[in-house]
Amino acid sequence: MSNFNTIIKSDKPVLIDFFATWCGPCKMLSPILREVKDSLGDRVSIIKIDVDKNQQISSQYQVRGVPTMILFQNGKQLWRQSGVLTKEEIIKIILEKSNP
Repeated sequence: MSNFNTIIKSDKPVLIDFFATWCGPCKMLSPILREVKDSLGDRVSIIKIDVDKNQQISSQYQVRGVPTMILFQNGKQLWRQSGVLTKEEIIKIILEKSNP
């Protein structure tokens, strides 16, 4: 948990993907997030969190459905949404909401 708090306090935006191994839409989101990372490179960190293995963090952030993405920067939650978005939508949100 303390490691998670250290990660989200980063100066650069951190996109957390709350997912489950049994979740179909989560499997669709994975390659999209890889493309986002390829496009933005070091301007963003993308972390995947398995809700079944990390129930404490999932419940702390009230993750009820998967996939849920939450964008953090400097420890603050800037944005959150459940469901699958396109690469372009995710990049636009990261660039608009954060201060890269």
